[in-house]
Parts: sequence; structure tokens; C-alpha cells
Amino acid sequence: MEKFKRLKNEGNDFVKMGDYEEAANKYSECMKLNTEECTVYTNRALCYLKLYKYEEAKRDCDHVLQIEDSNIKAFYRRALAYKGLQVRKRNMAGI
Repeated sequence: MEKFKRLKNEGNDFVKMGDYEEAANKYSECMKLNTEECTVYTNRALCYLKLYKYEEAKRDCDHVLQIEDSNIKAFYRRALAYKGLQVRKRNMAGI
């Protein structure tokens, strides 16, 4: 559990620095230790949104909502992921 907290805090620090790729990696390491901790999924979803990885962000939010069906952050970030996917879809249609 101590390693989980350390990795999560490191991920949070990378988010504060704007290094979303490295933060996502730290949160992924956390998930190997505990798949039920929703905050690391919503945190990683935030990183994926910043990296324009909308499908991955949506998947993380879907996972959280399977565990906590009223998680506001997961709903909000999933909505942002859907919005990003729609914009991408429209842009691809114009190419």
C-alpha cells in the first residue's frame, strides 16, 4: 500500500508539472497494485484527455462507473472524452 501511495503522489506531481505522459505511466503502475482505486483511473483519464487520447480516457471513466456509478469526475471526464471523439470524427470526415 505504501508503494501505491508513493506512485500516486508521483503521478500527481507530474500532473502539476504538465508531464501528462509520465503521470499516466505512474497511475498505470498504481493500477497494477490496486484495480479498485477509482481516483487513479480518473486521474489517468485526465492525463489521456490532455494527451488527446479520448478513447483511453473514456475507457478509464467507464471502468470507474462500473465500480462507482455516481462518480462525478468520471461522468465529467467521460463527457469530455466523447466530445473529443466527436470533434475528431468530424475532422476526419472533412479530410
